[in-house]
Amino acid sequence: MTMISMRMNVNMFFRNSIFCWQLKVLGLLVVFCCFTSCSKDSSEQQALDFLYANMPLPDSVDYPKEFWEANVAVSLRARREMPWGEKVPGREWRHFVLPLRVNNEDLDSFRIAYYEELRDRVKDKSMYNAVLEVNHWCHEHVSYQPSDSRTSSPMNTMRSAIGRCGEESTFTVSALRAVGIPARQVYTPRWAHTDDNHAWVEAWVDGKWYFLGACEPEPVLNLGWFNAPAARGMLMHTKVFGNYSGPEEVVSRNACYTEINVTKNYTDVSTVKVTVLDADSLPVEGATVDYRLYNYAELYPLVTKKTDVAGQSTLTCGKGDLIVWASKDGRYGFRKVSVGKDIPFSLVLDKDSSYSASLDFELVPPVERN
Repeated sequence: MTMISMRMNVNMFFRNSIFCWQLKVLGLLVVFCCFTSCSKDSSEQQALDFLYANMPLPDSVDYPKEFWEANVAVSLRARREMPWGEKVPGREWRHFVLPLRVNNEDLDSFRIAYYEELRDRVKDKSMYNAVLEVNHWCHEHVSYQPSDSRTSSPMNTMRSAIGRCGEESTFTVSALRAVGIPARQVYTPRWAHTDDNHAWVEAWVDGKWYFLGACEPEPVLNLGWFNAPAARGMLMHTKVFGNYSGPEEVVSRNACYTEINVTKNYTDVSTVKVTVLDADSLPVEGATVDYRLYNYAELYPLVTKKTDVAGQSTLTCGKGDLIVWASKDGRYGFRKVSVGKDIPFSLVLDKDSSYSASLDFELVPPVERN
């Protein structure tokens, strides 16, 4: 079992978190456009309405109406032509096939350009084997190489033939969606047992989600080099286009996407439940709760949530150690939590910027599984 011993100067950590620059999104605008062309059938109109109602404002103005119409037409064509097309439920099709955006990449005409090539490669296969074959196709065109934090578009990744895991997974999700297979990019913000992170792909096949390494073909699904690390992970999640209501735990929701928790697809999980109290032991609504993991010599916030009217916040995650840090109006409190061992607990906002201490923590990642 790996054990991390850490000495933290609490006063310095608090001051750094207060004075660092943060980008605060005050609001997201969405555009709802109605098209009156008599040539559109109701399915095309509904698809366009869904995209425009949920896309980020820049996507609605940076790309012309004709761009969206052409991509919707290809998406509906794949739904008609692929043998599994009509079997995909409407919810999965809207959220995991129709959207072009996967990450922060530029959007392009990849789906239009490569639909027929991909279709001809998988049209006679089962949905399961089609996922494997699409990943082989992706591997033939793109291999791993580190890059910067801006994700390249699928067409640019195709041209360069290289990409980091975030770009390979964006590319593979785009290829799967092109042939009507629901797909999503899954990522762990930080591993629990080592200094790094990773992104990969989940594909929906006949009612079940499977995972695969992007551009890393294997003979079966649910197999990749990251099986063991994921089994020791604390959090795996994905951002879903639009206001999604599926079976997964919702981490956060805004006007454009729903962030969901898929950790239980990979490892044993348990739920952390914290109640934030003020100095008078009254529940604090709207307190910020950070669930922090030690990685790259910092306490990295895996997830940030707000407390409800009862002062409570919950997170389902892997069974390792976290630092739970709650704050509001310049006051804060924190404690170490061993997920799966500690019962629901309270955090009192009893500290401010005058607090200074040097504390020892032993933070243990989830145990290695056979």
